[in-house]
Amino acid sequence: MITFSGSSLGGPGASLPALDERARDIFRRIVETYLQTGDPVGSRTLSLTGVSLSPASIRNTMQDLTLAGLLASPHTSAGRIPTHAGLRLFVDGLLEIGDISREERREIDARLVGRGRSFEEALDEASTLLSGLAGGASIVASPVRDAGVKHVEFVALGHDQALAVLVADDGTVENRLMPLKAGVTPATLQEASNFLNARLKGRPLHEARSEMRVELDAARRELDATAARLVEDGLAAWSGGAERERALIVRGRANLLQDREAVEDLERVRVLFDDLEQKEQLIGLLDGVSSAQGVRIFIGAETRLFSLSGSAVIAAPYMTGRQRVLGAIGVIGPARLNYARVIPLVDYTARVLGRMLDGQDT
Repeated sequence: MITFSGSSLGGPGASLPALDERARDIFRRIVETYLQTGDPVGSRTLSLTGVSLSPASIRNTMQDLTLAGLLASPHTSAGRIPTHAGLRLFVDGLLEIGDISREERREIDARLVGRGRSFEEALDEASTLLSGLAGGASIVASPVRDAGVKHVEFVALGHDQALAVLVADDGTVENRLMPLKAGVTPATLQEASNFLNARLKGRPLHEARSEMRVELDAARRELDATAARLVEDGLAAWSGGAERERALIVRGRANLLQDREAVEDLERVRVLFDDLEQKEQLIGLLDGVSSAQGVRIFIGAETRLFSLSGSAVIAAPYMTGRQRVLGAIGVIGPARLNYARVIPLVDYTARVLGRMLDGQDT
């Protein structure tokens, strides 16, 4: 079952209990039509959807909804579109969430649950996949990795390349390809592995990194020079979850230009593209999602970062089988997102990503 939450935008009369059955029905029809077409919705359009009211009665109700802050008129004689407050009210109380198709589930499973995929590759694949299916830009941040180190190892892949493997206590694995100088023996690789295992086991890497460099300087006379270089390169390669080294992956910016509203309002898109370059703020947004349960939805000014572009964000945490939150993944697009479709896509992708990173079968 999908659960989602978000903050409400207030407004005079902007609540479902304040709407009678007629107003609620007309409001729902306007929002659904607008989300489908992107056009302002007028009384004539509504009368064609089966509303058993006169055009005058429809217009009066639309005016009441406008005064309540739920609808707005982009032009003097045009129809109405939902405000961000109206979209929030619709999402919270009237939205009927569907489910993704069996084909989409198979595609997500097949592309994410691949063996031998590194942590970063899984995040990148999930972001690329979600942006393609949802039709917006997707964002995912690598989590703060505070688990202790369980095991490290250098594995030769040939005469000039090795794989540096770090396994954390929480089961996550980091793999890094490293160049090897000629003449490196299996004994040298084992010496470097033993040195790190003896000093890192049980300690978070980002906390031990600076101390390890001091220890390495003191131990150079004991270590083979090549092994010391391997240790140093391994420490530099593994991210260890330091906040300043967290990766932010953004995919699908081009999808934001395909919306018709983007062509009509290129300034809004420019602002949105600028927002997508704010790495620290985007990571902060996703960290906020990670602390909540279920899918989070932000519309317009509900998130400070996207208030000027009037965009919407749908995001969900991904977690291990033991319900330990690793991070969050989301979709960004215009406020006229297809919420009924994107919400289950984000939710399912986050759950499969969490299981994949946790080493579980779907």
